[in-house]
Amino acid sequence: MIVDLHNHTKLCNHAEGEIEQYIEKAIENKTKYFGFSDHAPMDFDPKYRMSFEQMSKYENDVLKAKEKYKDKIEILLGYEVDYLAGHMDDRVLHVERADYLIGSVHFIDGWGFDNPEFIGKYEEQNIDEVWQKYFDTIKDMAESKLFDIVGHLDLIKVFKYMPNKNILDIAKPALLAIKKADMTIELNVAGYRKPVKEAYPSKELLEEAYNLNIPITFASDAHQPEQVGLFNDEIIKLAKSVGYTQCVYYRNRKKNFIDF
Repeated sequence: MIVDLHNHTKLCNHAEGEIEQYIEKAIENKTKYFGFSDHAPMDFDPKYRMSFEQMSKYENDVLKAKEKYKDKIEILLGYEVDYLAGHMDDRVLHVERADYLIGSVHFIDGWGFDNPEFIGKYEEQNIDEVWQKYFDTIKDMAESKLFDIVGHLDLIKVFKYMPNKNILDIAKPALLAIKKADMTIELNVAGYRKPVKEAYPSKELLEEAYNLNIPITFASDAHQPEQVGLFNDEIIKLAKSVGYTQCVYYRNRKKNFIDF
């Protein structure tokens, strides 16, 4: 991946390794723009994210690494922010030093649907309703215009509980909102490491994003240094098969395009 903007640090409490180890792996992979976007703090689900008090350390550590490696790779500073009504904080939404914010949906009515701890709840759900709620929330997130990148667009498929309804019919309003908000969709390889065994988003949704002229970026979503750049060939092949030839990186919340 020439651009890789979604990666974590151990401050989120569910990742391993040092910042320098992630960067060294990215350099080995010939990545030019590598971003950290660790889970932003909020007053919900604190077990899986940094605290507000750790934000300065996170930013300082990333910016220190940026300076250290400036002759080898460009390091970018981001946050992955949960879109969760009533729990988003201005201290995160208006971070002065951030190059970009990834908006992600990990909760439906307070249920952490992508957490293996709570997988049993799928058996209690109407799966079509779950998918609809998820993409309605993605649409709301895009309409908020608070974020630059949509994180793992169809994360709801993680455990392969698929809807009976046509997925594009469910997701199309969200895609239109993403287009209107001038957001970027990440091609996230973490899905290859999960039960669904495919990238986020699916080729079907990516084709519609391409038809709508929605730009893309790339994401290892690494929680361990060895995950950086995994499935690089597969994700580039997917992007090119749909027609994409450029991807996006951000500096100071400004979009930049680069050929891949």
